[in-house]
Amino acid sequence: MSAAGTTTPGTFDCRVAFAEELTALARQDRRIVAVCNDSVGSSNLVAFAKELPERLVNVGIAEQDMVGVAAGLANAGYVPFVCCAAPFLTGRALEQIKNDIAYSDYHVVLCGMSPGMAYGELGPTHHSIEDVAWLRAISNMTLLIPADPTQTRQALRWAAHTDHPVYMRIGRFPVPNVTPEGKTFEVGRAMELREGRDLCIVATGTMVSRALEAAEQLESRGYQARVLNLPTVKPLDAEALVRAAAETGRIVAVEESVVEGGTGSAIAALLAARCPVPMRILGVPEFAPTGDAAFLLDHFGLNAAGIEAAALELLS
Repeated sequence: MSAAGTTTPGTFDCRVAFAEELTALARQDRRIVAVCNDSVGSSNLVAFAKELPERLVNVGIAEQDMVGVAAGLANAGYVPFVCCAAPFLTGRALEQIKNDIAYSDYHVVLCGMSPGMAYGELGPTHHSIEDVAWLRAISNMTLLIPADPTQTRQALRWAAHTDHPVYMRIGRFPVPNVTPEGKTFEVGRAMELREGRDLCIVATGTMVSRALEAAEQLESRGYQARVLNLPTVKPLDAEALVRAAAETGRIVAVEESVVEGGTGSAIAALLAARCPVPMRILGVPEFAPTGDAAFLLDHFGLNAAGIEAAALELLS
C-alpha cells in the first residue's frame, strides 16, 4: 500500500467517494448543506462548491464556530454535513459537539476527514487517534467507520436520512474495496467477510483489508480465522460479537485509534459481561512519531504481520 494521499492500482481514497455521494445527495435534497473550516480542497468539496455554491458554508479556521453554525442550521431544518480534518473537528470543537449537537439531538453529520494517522508527516498534532474514544462517551451519537469507498457511500446515504447526530470517519489512506457484491451497510451490524472457527479478527476502517490479509496468512498455517468488518462502533453489533466469541473462543480487535477507550475497549466491555474470551487489542498505544501513514501503521504492528502475530499468540 502507498502513503496517504497517493493510491496504487486497486486502492482508493474514500474522500473521493464521499464527495461524489454528498453532491449527489444534495442534488436530491435541498436541505443538505456542507459546512467546513477553510478545508474545501482537503475535504474534496471543490466540485460541490462549484455546482452548489449557495449550499457551502465556509467559516474559516474556526472549528467551534463551524459546529455551532451547523447546530443552528439543523435547528432551522437543514441537514448539515460538517467537513473538517478529524483531529480539529473532534479536538477543538468537542464541547460544541457535546452541547450544541448531541445534547440537542440535532441531525448533524460530522465528517472527520483523514482520520487516524493519515496526516502522518505532520505529527501528533494532526493525528486523530483519540476521536473514537472521545465520541463513544457522548450520548445520542452514532459512530461510523466505513472500510472502503462502497461502504462510505452506503453509510453516507444512511446518515443523510437518520434523525440524530452522526460522526463518520472519512478515510484518506488508500484502501482496496472489501465489500462483497450484494452486501449492504446496516447501522449496528457487523459484516462477516470470512468464515472461521479458530479465532475471530474484528477490524474497522483501514484495518479491514489488512485483517483479511492476515486471515489468508493464517490459513497457510492451517488456521481458519473469521473476519468481521465493524463499520458501526456505536452501536455495536452485540449479537455478532458474542456469537463470534462463543464460536471461535478468541478475539483479535484491530483499529487505527487509541487502544484505551477505542473500539477494542468497547468490544472487551461487551464480552466481559456476556461471553468472556481471551482477547488481543491492536491499536495505537501512545503518541505516534512523525512519518508517513504507511510507516506509522507498520511501526505499531497495524498490518497483516502484526495481526497474524497477535492471532498466533492467542492460538498458542
